[in-house]
Amino acid sequence: MDKAKADWFQGSIGRTYKSSTPNWRKPPEKPKGAPNIVLILLDDVGFSDLGCYGGEIETPNIDALARGGIKYRNFHVTPMCSPTRASLLTGRNSHSAGVGIIAEWSNGYPGYEGRLSHQAATLPEVLGQHGYACHAVGKWHLTNMEHYSAAGPHHDWPCGRGFDTWYGFHGALADHWNPELYQDNQPLNISTGDGYHLSEDLVDQAIGRIRDHTVSAPDRPFLIYLGFGACHWPHHVARPYMEKYDGVYDSGWDKIRQERFDRQKSQGIVPEDAQLSPRNPDVDAWDDLAPDTQKLAVRLQQAYAGFMDHTDEQIGRLIACLDEMDLRDDTLIILLSDNGASPEGGKTGALNLRKHMVYEMEGPEVALDAFEKLGSEHAYNHYPTGWAQVSNTPLKWYKKDAHEGGIRAPIIFNWPGNLGAEDALRTQYHHVTDVPATIYDLVGVTPPETFRGLPQISMHGVPMTYSFTAADAPTRRNVQHYEILGDRAIWNKGLKAVARHVKGEEFDSDRWELYDTDADFSETCDLAGERPDELKRMVDLWWSEAERYGVLPLDDREWERAAERMRMNPRSRYVFYQDMARIDRLLAPDVTGRDFAITVEMAEATRDDHGTLLAWGSRFGGLSLHLEDGRFRAIYRYSESERYSFDADLPEGPIDSVSFIFTRDGDGQQGTARLFCNGTESANGPIAKTWPTHGLTAGLTCGVDAGTPVVDDRPGGFRFTGRIRRVVLNTEDGRGDDEALLKTLLAEE
Repeated sequence: MDKAKADWFQGSIGRTYKSSTPNWRKPPEKPKGAPNIVLILLDDVGFSDLGCYGGEIETPNIDALARGGIKYRNFHVTPMCSPTRASLLTGRNSHSAGVGIIAEWSNGYPGYEGRLSHQAATLPEVLGQHGYACHAVGKWHLTNMEHYSAAGPHHDWPCGRGFDTWYGFHGALADHWNPELYQDNQPLNISTGDGYHLSEDLVDQAIGRIRDHTVSAPDRPFLIYLGFGACHWPHHVARPYMEKYDGVYDSGWDKIRQERFDRQKSQGIVPEDAQLSPRNPDVDAWDDLAPDTQKLAVRLQQAYAGFMDHTDEQIGRLIACLDEMDLRDDTLIILLSDNGASPEGGKTGALNLRKHMVYEMEGPEVALDAFEKLGSEHAYNHYPTGWAQVSNTPLKWYKKDAHEGGIRAPIIFNWPGNLGAEDALRTQYHHVTDVPATIYDLVGVTPPETFRGLPQISMHGVPMTYSFTAADAPTRRNVQHYEILGDRAIWNKGLKAVARHVKGEEFDSDRWELYDTDADFSETCDLAGERPDELKRMVDLWWSEAERYGVLPLDDREWERAAERMRMNPRSRYVFYQDMARIDRLLAPDVTGRDFAITVEMAEATRDDHGTLLAWGSRFGGLSLHLEDGRFRAIYRYSESERYSFDADLPEGPIDSVSFIFTRDGDGQQGTARLFCNGTESANGPIAKTWPTHGLTAGLTCGVDAGTPVVDDRPGGFRFTGRIRRVVLNTEDGRGDDEALLKTLLAEE
């Protein structure tokens, strides 16, 4: 008998079954009393946004979880989403787990691989060995961007890291009206219709998995990891949710922030002696703003508030499902946010934030001109920094900062009758690495020292369960470091040292601050000048922890890292096929600063055929090649409001190929577009502004315009009615004479 069988088989094998004894492999046994687990992660939701943390936004379902459970006011995460998710799923510090920054900004060092280390087993990998069925729904953002394609490799996707199924999206910036989704290991090409919203879809998927699991295996527990895209920008929500907040924010961010602070004190969310931190330097006094700027800021905040309100409504649907299926008492729900509120909208906010951040700053007049579109599928909007600081009340700074505004987050535990307290507030200092340790403690599971043949990094988390029934117990966590884009902080037994790094400046010139967080909740009294010896000890401790946990080398680059990774790709030729899986925006050909040609080879096409040949990007920046009304048309969208259109009459008879060629004028942003039909130039014209590839908000499809459309008012993705043999895209860096360049760009092989 094969030895592999002999190792597990404990029966006997004779010549027939009558003289043999079977031995069935038993499925893993669940720990006694193990609950179902629903882990809900909100995105870019600030410390004070929830009603139960002092906010005026209506979140009755989340508030009910808090009333029936335990919430913390001194809970911390990392300053960005991917690192927090890495710690949440592994119980290790994010750099140790390989994800010290968002996946797109990995840089080739162990702490910044952009994927989870396989020496840090995940919650589903561990719980799966103890009888749990594990399902991921929503945002992942823990796969290196080089692996986003249909070909993978998939070992760092959710189903490669312990989840049985996944329905969701890889990176950030999800368009909630027209998302680019994946199911298990495959990109989906979907065209949404009226009434669709991603948050609703994700909760539908979560409910479906709970239902199907309970029908098939009612005696086995499940883990649902629900990572909302909400409330990360773009803030997308239907108009009634925005209109619900008409008038609420007219008084401005200074007054709303004070009102939140007052409620936080009355609720005990902040101590009685806490101070409201001053306005961040990038926030103007509300009364100093022009009336139109105020009007825009109010509307942008209404979009965010409606988005949060709508998200709470979806969480309510999920809880109702658990109630209806009599699962509520057997289910542990944990809800938290991944980092502080985002300042990426700048001082006045933006209509098209991707453009605003990456390649052209927007003035408020742009969003004012599109005022009625804010929140809709025709906007990619984000609020101003003034509202971001309101979200983080009473704290200073934001997401991407190691001050409290970037790292202090809400968290709620709810498991009816099993936590030892209800409607409880806890003050112990804890960190996101403590959540897996707490889950393992509640379930009764010990994480393995070796997993799939690999020795495991020790767990860095401290179980929070001691605090459930001991409100006044001292925290069992002693030290915690932080780093993001050169921002650094360390907390040790109540003291915190923090340095806010300015991009591009020398790290050694950063100024360290020192706070007694037990007495100074909002970091308003810097003790660095009074206690230099303690500051030095804390800074030395940071460097020691940074070396121990793989934080080094410090790197303050952002989008430049993604652009560098794209430039490392040596490919200059790409071939696409009709109805292929979508190419992710970060894997699309890099044409930044390059000449390029796209040739569509067709079979038996005629002037009567119509539809999309190639769609790249979206209405917020993209390129569409299509046939329509007997013409070959190319639309290059620099933004939602600026576009360049070219079209050429199609010839009579068979159409073998059409081409779009763009050649730059020197090293500038502008260039010339040329259209060819059956190899003959048929139209040309200038393009005055071009986007960088990494500035696009959507990917690339062939034969259909799936996801956020490049061209509006095209039903069903405007699918091509003919047959495409292939689409060839060639790029060229060097400049030669026009004839040689054209020959290179149009080369078939």
